[in-house]
Amino acid sequence: MDAIEFVNRYPVYLEQLEKVVKPEYQYAVKKLNEIDPHDIVKPEHYFNSEAEAVGVVFRLFLKRIRE
Repeated sequence: MDAIEFVNRYPVYLEQLEKVVKPEYQYAVKKLNEIDPHDIVKPEHYFNSEAEAVGVVFRLFLKRIRE
């Protein structure tokens, strides 16, 4: 998966995350919605799998709830 595909799928990943997190953590998903996915990956970035791309989003989520 290249960076463009990640940028296009980023909203889908956030929707999936929003469906499974507890209500008290929804604020973190909302904060991730404010991030431009272009700021997460560089154009030359490549993911080995979709699971790796989803992992990036989950790590960002965990970082937000730890702040």
